Amino acid sequence: MNALLVDDSRLARTELRHLLRAFPEVTVVGEARHAGEARTQLQDLQPDILFLDIHMPGETGFELLASLDVAPHVIFTTAYDEYALQAFEVNALDYLLKPIQENRLAAALAKARTKLMAPVSALAPATGPEPEEPVPALLTEQDQVFVKDGEQCWFVRLADIRLFEINGSYTQIYFEQHRPLIPRTLQHLEQRLDARVFFRANRQQIINLKWVESIEPWFSNTLKIKLRGGGPEVEVSRQQSARFREMLSL
Repeated sequence: MNALLVDDSRLARTELRHLLRAFPEVTVVGEARHAGEARTQLQDLQPDILFLDIHMPGETGFELLASLDVAPHVIFTTAYDEYALQAFEVNALDYLLKPIQENRLAAALAKARTKLMAPVSALAPATGPEPEEPVPALLTEQDQVFVKDGEQCWFVRLADIRLFEINGSYTQIYFEQHRPLIPRTLQHLEQRLDARVFFRANRQQIINLKWVESIEPWFSNTLKIKLRGGGPEVEVSRQQSARFREMLSL
C-alpha cells in the first residue's frame, strides 16, 4: 500500500513515518506540507492511502478533498476531535487523533487493506482490444470520486454509481439512496469514464452497465433499460441502441 503523508508539521510527519515502519506492507511514497503540495503529489504519485491533517496553512484537509475529482482512501490525522462526524460523512476510512497510537493505526490500515483487496467485478465486454497503455485521465470502477452537494459530501466508488443524468445545468448522480447534483457536464464525464463500463444511452443519461437489470425492445428499434436499485427507466436512442446491441452481441 503506497501512502502519502499530508501535514504542515514536520514533526508529525516524522512520527507517522516512524510508526508506519512497523507495517512492512506500507510504503511512504511522499510527504506534503499543505494542500497545494498534496494536490501535485496526488497526481504524480497516485497513492493508495492519504494520511491527511485537517488544519493546515491555506486550505483545510476537507477543502483539499473537495477540489479533487478522484481521491485515494483517506485516513485523517488530527489533534482535534470535533471533526470526526464530518470526516465520516465524506466516507473517510478512519479518524486518528494525535498523538497516534499504534493499535489505532493498525486498525485503520486493516480497513485500508480490506478495501484495497476487495475483488473487482469483470468489466463489461469491450468493443475491441484493450489499449496497450492506460489513459491517465481514465476513471474506472476501481476509482472513487469526491462528491459535494451543498453541505453534504461523499466519497463514492464509481462501481456504486448506476446513473448520471442531466438536470438543468448540473448532472445528477444516482448511488445508493442519494441523488446529489454536481457542476459537471455529461460530456466532461463521458471523456473520463471507462467506456467499457459506462455507456452513453442518450443525450441526457450515462448508465453503468453493471447495474442493468433488464433490457426491453422499444419503439423504432430502440431499447428501454431498467436499472437495479431504482431510478428512472432509460430509453436508449436509436443510434446508441445499435451500438449497445453490437457491444453486448444482442
